[in-house]
Amino acid sequence: MQTTTLQHTTAEKSAPATRSDRTRSRARAIAYRATTFVIVSELVAGSVWNLLTIEWIEVQLQHLGYPHFLAYILGAWQVGAAVAIVAPGLLLLEEWAYTGAFLLWSGAVLSHLAVGDGVESWSMPLMLVICAVASWMLRPAHRRLPQMRAGSSAGVGQGGTGLLGTRSRGWAAAIGLLAALYAVSFLTLPAVEDFMHKNAVELGWISE
Repeated sequence: MQTTTLQHTTAEKSAPATRSDRTRSRARAIAYRATTFVIVSELVAGSVWNLLTIEWIEVQLQHLGYPHFLAYILGAWQVGAAVAIVAPGLLLLEEWAYTGAFLLWSGAVLSHLAVGDGVESWSMPLMLVICAVASWMLRPAHRRLPQMRAGSSAGVGQGGTGLLGTRSRGWAAAIGLLAALYAVSFLTLPAVEDFMHKNAVELGWISE
């Protein structure tokens, strides 16, 4: 009788803990997806802007003192980083992609600070740095290199066979997401160029 009562009490105590763990896990997954969507969207848009070298990019490079050809280098690497972050199974490339994104946006912050720009110029890349770090830290275990999984409980218990079985669907989802983001970036480009032109004028980087 006492054993049954003890088991019942233990079950009652563990139930709230289990619900709390599920809530934290769900919140972590939502935060991961949100921050990842932000940085991948920016990488896609940035690659389009850089490879087409729209006016905003040319003005910014000139303002910061960087050569024109840097736009093409950044644009190409942004395409690769976006693919590496959303595609399944590219664990080592994903690590490098996050590192590159961090260096890109933190470098933008430091560049604007170096030429004396105000918060309106470096606040956006700073936000992207924060999102990149958050996305990297919140990744589920199956998106981490094996030696990095010991300290994370998120995603542990997902069988390797199951992950391999869903690899093709993961690639399909990644390709679909990237295709949609690139379509949106190209379709909104005229409006973006007009907005960025006005922004550059307000910042005093160019005249009307």
